[in-house]
Amino acid sequence: MKRTLAILSAVAATALSVPALADTLVRNIQGITIDEDGEVQRFVALLIDGDGRVRETIASTRDVPKDAEVVIDGKGRTLLPGMIDSHVHVMGIGLGALTLDLSQTNSLAEAQQAIAAYAAQYPDRAWIIGRGWNQERWGLGRFPTAEELDAAVADRPVYLERVDGHASWANTEAMRRAGITAETQSPSGGRIETLPGTRAPSGIFVDAAAALVQEYVPAPLASDRDVALARAQEILLAQGVTAVADMGSTIEDWQSFRRAGDAGWLRMRIMSYAAGTDNMALIGGPGPSQWLYGDRLRLNGVKLYLDGALGSRGAWLKQPYADDPGNRGLPLETPTDLRNLMSRAAFDNFQLAIHAIGDAANAEVLTAIEEMAPTYEGDRRWRIEHAQIVDVADIRRFGEHGIIASMQPVHQTSDREMAEARLDPPRLEGAYAWQSIRDAGTRLAFGSDAPVESADPFAGFAAAISRTDSNGQPFGGWYPDERVARSTALAAFTSNGAYAGFAEGRFGRLLPGEWADFIIVDRDPMLAGVSELRDTRVLQTWVAGIRVFRAENGQTGR
Repeated sequence: MKRTLAILSAVAATALSVPALADTLVRNIQGITIDEDGEVQRFVALLIDGDGRVRETIASTRDVPKDAEVVIDGKGRTLLPGMIDSHVHVMGIGLGALTLDLSQTNSLAEAQQAIAAYAAQYPDRAWIIGRGWNQERWGLGRFPTAEELDAAVADRPVYLERVDGHASWANTEAMRRAGITAETQSPSGGRIETLPGTRAPSGIFVDAAAALVQEYVPAPLASDRDVALARAQEILLAQGVTAVADMGSTIEDWQSFRRAGDAGWLRMRIMSYAAGTDNMALIGGPGPSQWLYGDRLRLNGVKLYLDGALGSRGAWLKQPYADDPGNRGLPLETPTDLRNLMSRAAFDNFQLAIHAIGDAANAEVLTAIEEMAPTYEGDRRWRIEHAQIVDVADIRRFGEHGIIASMQPVHQTSDREMAEARLDPPRLEGAYAWQSIRDAGTRLAFGSDAPVESADPFAGFAAAISRTDSNGQPFGGWYPDERVARSTALAAFTSNGAYAGFAEGRFGRLLPGEWADFIIVDRDPMLAGVSELRDTRVLQTWVAGIRVFRAENGQTGR
């Protein structure tokens, strides 16, 4: 606790001690942004007023003023708008950095070693908690079991979330404490995996079933959340991310955001989407909140889930999985319940952001929007989160009713081999179909889904324009017609992200009057090769005209 208070006091003191800004000129730069028409605009200098807003982007060296009070030499580097990640889990990033992380383990044995070492390092922790395991990365061909987790730690309960957050792995002691037995029934919208040929629980709990164990896991303290928020901001700002859409904010998360804002250490911008309608009502009351703390925080709407994830075979498909006949995944809401929840939010003008991964889930959300749009008129900006697997026949429907496709390019490169196993070729035609969905007339907003994937926007940028992974595979790109242009990718990580969160005119394009949120990087993303783009280093990050990150000794924190 003392260390917690020391960290937060230091961050707050730094933030609160920043003096009022003078007019600032950032010169000698290769500036790039997206103009009001969605086109790439280049400039050589950026003039920031004393409030931290953009006064002007200057296109010619002849027009660079000579009388600014503060002059920053950009040393010929590239300056971009701050990146906007349109789908993250802020507390998940921070808490994930403070607990056991299995995301880089490459085998079950390696994971078991990491779990055992972590438990030995923290002998006083009543529960071992973590995330990031991925049986596909391990090449296991099945889910791990409680017995295999017991081999690492048996004397304390262990609860570990899968990398996508849609399945959990518990050891025998954790199941004992939760009262899970062979008689325990799978809840609606969830599945308790069982050992082959038995009813005995295997230790894997998919989607809604995870709550059967999770409710016994000690919840983070308020101080834990504050440290996690501080850590998440460090991670994101070092990646060049100045604003995020936080998908699934609880009331406890919101209270941490507010404490940070009140104390002066909320350094980035959070567009919050409440975790379900109960949290929506607790946080927002009669409607979306006002913009707070100089446009650093707002409750925009609500995050709803219609299905699970492809990795745990919880994504809801129209036809069974190719590698699991008879299983079409898990719809998490009935059609009636989905529409009731959407109506509850739309009636009070909360923006809807609905998780849909499988083609059946996407079709159901599209149908619900089509049915409700005539009743709930106006600028709704219905968001479909992920839109990963879409029936080709349904893609055109994304262009109607102002729908925003909030997609994560890095999922395509991470999921490619798994998707090829889960789905047959005709369904892959509509998988991660960024260009086709854009051609239908929708606006793309890109993100990372961190901590499911790295928050590095340049990894997402590279995936979006190439459809290849970090090893350059597959050669020529996977379904390469779905690549997007570099200008489209830049807009999806900046101006479109602002628009998707009702923040246009506040930040996202470095237009006059917008907040001066920008980054300085070591290469031009519009010209760099794909492999070079992935290696982009963020040198500085600025929010509202104040530098909040600077790379030290060549390290960026990426």
